[in-house]
Amino acid sequence: MLLNSEKMGKNFFTTTFLLAILWSFLPAQDLDELLGGIDKDNTPNYAYGTFKGTTIINGQSVEVPGNKDLHFLISHRFGAVNSGIYNFFGLDQATTRLGLEYGIKDILSVSVGRSTYEKTYDAGIKLKVLRQQTGIRNIPLTMSVYCAGFAESTKWEDPERDNLFSSRLSFSTQLLIARKFNKHLSLQISPSYIHINLVPTAADQNNIYSVGFGGRYKLTPKFSINSEYYYLLPGETANDYANSLSFGVDIETGGHVFQLHFTNSQLMYTPGFIARTEGKWEEGDIFIGFNIFRVFSLSRKDKSKH
Repeated sequence: MLLNSEKMGKNFFTTTFLLAILWSFLPAQDLDELLGGIDKDNTPNYAYGTFKGTTIINGQSVEVPGNKDLHFLISHRFGAVNSGIYNFFGLDQATTRLGLEYGIKDILSVSVGRSTYEKTYDAGIKLKVLRQQTGIRNIPLTMSVYCAGFAESTKWEDPERDNLFSSRLSFSTQLLIARKFNKHLSLQISPSYIHINLVPTAADQNNIYSVGFGGRYKLTPKFSINSEYYYLLPGETANDYANSLSFGVDIETGGHVFQLHFTNSQLMYTPGFIARTEGKWEEGDIFIGFNIFRVFSLSRKDKSKH
């Protein structure tokens, strides 16, 4: 069922995209500097490495790649552990996403990717509008806005029908708010909006709202434990699907960041793990997975602060 709410999703995505493009042409300053007129002779003491990667587990973190840094991301989810020995406890099954992320002026990133599920393509932007800092100004948190569009590309079930490309599309917008409390602990909250153009029945939701919670606890300079939970606000989607719950570890190995995790969500793009998670932890629907970030620095600037 294609509803008029499609226009709201498209307009919101377009507006956010244009704002981000305009922002990228401004000097590499934070919102508080532009509005507050900070003395240029003083350097703010920014909080670095709130999270190691641009994702916590499935969901986005407040982080963006450094200026002129290119991230190549490989994400992989095996099948459910409770599928048994015949499927080697899920290792015979797999879902994969490949992605690229490029950083602009330390505050903006653009990304593209493709998932094997429904052969889904995605494109997104992330804008860091506030940075946690002390010194000349005291900003207690980091805030980013993430906006993305998704297009499924599987063949139409009935090619003779009048199929619309807009029926393949979905959109997401998230406000990512995080604080690094100390060198060990970082927490994030992520109010999220999902719009799906075509849903199976009139009872299903085109517009889905959820709130995500994520955290990282750093045990050593190169090793941390992470957790993530997305709560679906009441509605038909919340009745039919489960809340996404994930646990994992981050391991830094030079130019790579390796994330190993356990989750009840096999899908790795935003409308998938927020609005289409079917697995239940209590029933053994646990998917082992990993993300691998490979960082390519396209400038000579040192990006070692984490």
